[in-house]
Amino acid sequence: MRPIDDAPLTRDGKVLVLAYDHGIEHGPVDFEPQPESANPEHVFDVATHPAVTSLAVGKGVAEAYYPSYDDEVSLLSKLNGTSNLWMGEPDSAVNCSVEYAVEELGAEAVGFTVYGGSNHEVEMFEEFREIQEEARSYDVPVVMWSYPRGQGLKDDTSESTIAYAARLGLELGADVTKVKYPGSQDAMEHVCDVANPAKVLMSGGSKTSDRAFLEQVEAVMDAGAGGLAVGRNVFQRENPHEFLDALEQVIFEGASADEALRGSPARA
Repeated sequence: MRPIDDAPLTRDGKVLVLAYDHGIEHGPVDFEPQPESANPEHVFDVATHPAVTSLAVGKGVAEAYYPSYDDEVSLLSKLNGTSNLWMGEPDSAVNCSVEYAVEELGAEAVGFTVYGGSNHEVEMFEEFREIQEEARSYDVPVVMWSYPRGQGLKDDTSESTIAYAARLGLELGADVTKVKYPGSQDAMEHVCDVANPAKVLMSGGSKTSDRAFLEQVEAVMDAGAGGLAVGRNVFQRENPHEFLDALEQVIFEGASADEALRGSPARA
């Protein structure tokens, strides 16, 4: 990996990726709680918030909408993804090349999912090698979605499994590795330590209450994480800009969850 604190993906060395690859990964069900989120233009508007350092989308959405936002939004091109209709061992189809992402879409970073522990792990590692080396030639950061999964994996959210996921990012050359929350600040500290010097991001996951999510983000930042990659916990909210205000305080200003919530009884 290489230092990326000055890359477009970061702000003051920290990262807040607004993830919007849910249309392929989960399908329209993720947009039902807030129907306007099915409209990519709405989410691109949300991504203009100064807390968002990058917006992660697939090729088709980027082609259709990014030209109108290239001055306001930094694009993270998600290069692979598989639908929730797929019923086999965890795998992810490569849907875009680094060359196309950078030269045609204008991406300033690329992202790639790896399912360590899947029967398709060897193939996915080799695919990641190709995109990582190509990304180096274009001087763009690489973010690994590192999600251990597979029929032989008993617990994909244990501290040891999440730590292994983070270490895979470092070992395979990711600049930033996105992992699930391992359950506590102490566990997250261990996860960050084994991935050092690569940055570790917490995956946002399913929508929770404002307080619960901000407290989790506070714990993650105190543990030494590089930031957050979040989708549903932003775009499923009625006031995503307001919630991004709170996330900005916790991630970039070092505020506590209580401080971020103060003055907003509806969120407290």
